[in-house]
Amino acid sequence: MRLILAVALGLVVLAASACSAPAPPRSDAPSVTPAGPAALPAPTGDRPVGTTVLYLTDTSRPDPWNLDVQARELKVTLWYPTEQRDGQRAPYMTPKESELLLKGSGVADTPYDTLSKTRTNAVQDAEPTRDKLPLAVLSPGFTKPMSTLTSLAEDLASRGYVVAGIDHTYESYATTLSDGQVAECLACESDTDPGFRAGLVQGRAADVSFVLDQLTSKWEHSDLIDHKRIAMVGQSIGGASTVAAMVEDQRIRAGIDMDGTTYARIPRSGISRPFMFLGSQEHVPGSRDNSWDRDWKLLTGWKRWLVLSTAEHQSFTDIPLVADVIGLEPLPGMLPAARGAELTRTYVAAFLDQHLKSRRQSLLDKPSSRYPEVTFCPATCGQS
Repeated sequence: MRLILAVALGLVVLAASACSAPAPPRSDAPSVTPAGPAALPAPTGDRPVGTTVLYLTDTSRPDPWNLDVQARELKVTLWYPTEQRDGQRAPYMTPKESELLLKGSGVADTPYDTLSKTRTNAVQDAEPTRDKLPLAVLSPGFTKPMSTLTSLAEDLASRGYVVAGIDHTYESYATTLSDGQVAECLACESDTDPGFRAGLVQGRAADVSFVLDQLTSKWEHSDLIDHKRIAMVGQSIGGASTVAAMVEDQRIRAGIDMDGTTYARIPRSGISRPFMFLGSQEHVPGSRDNSWDRDWKLLTGWKRWLVLSTAEHQSFTDIPLVADVIGLEPLPGMLPAARGAELTRTYVAAFLDQHLKSRRQSLLDKPSSRYPEVTFCPATCGQS
């Protein structure tokens, strides 16, 4: 029997169960010797990348998960272009965050601090460039920390974006707060409640609007952000939250849902701003998860529906990139980790360049021989 990455970290997640706690690894699977520390692929843009962390507190609302907390505290990681090429690289996550993520995901027989040793490319607390830049907000999947989208964030920053990644407190296995306390996944205790997912995405939409308020007016470098060029990109429930946030906040001019079942209701008038679905085979037209079929009709502006033929649920994240170091093997025939990262970076950047920088991207017009894994739906998926 083979040890399957998809099982051990909850990677192949059907749309209907995208928010459920991942299953533990199979006990009859053979052990795999972990490799050395993982290293994220270098960004493809021409600008060095800096990063810093902000802790923001929304005193206008209590925390939805911790009833003892009367304000919502969020950890926001920023990536941005910088002139500084040398300096200490930012940590991927803390040893405690690595421990809680691996334990929560059912990964055993691996040193629990392993993921904290992952090498990143961004310089910690580097001074940002002084350009006026578009902003991309990132939202991760349920139970996953924002760090699992670091490769995409670094790449976008190297291409000239300010990137704001939100750790939605108590919705992942580990979020380190401003006082050093580590918030664990309280929301996991409620994920089988009726209406849980719909409520979750509405809460994340509120998080996003609050973060936009802070970044565009109160952050010390708020002058970097072009208020008229803001987009959001999310994976799994983060993708579903992109829809919810766009419904609620007109400042978000474009959005991408990466392999997330959608739960927010779109008004009958639709969403006229640019939107892209980017997913695995679980989201082809007519699949068991019909949420994209439903919402496709309500996207009334520029839109694309792209499916990666050999991708699985976490192909759009860093999880496959670090799989070797925690002793896990991917499913045979699935998209290799480096290729998944390349495709995700390429198509997300093309979308943002076209809609936030007004640079026409022919890659988004039709299938490309360079990227044969990418199918344009619904027409080329067998439905018109």
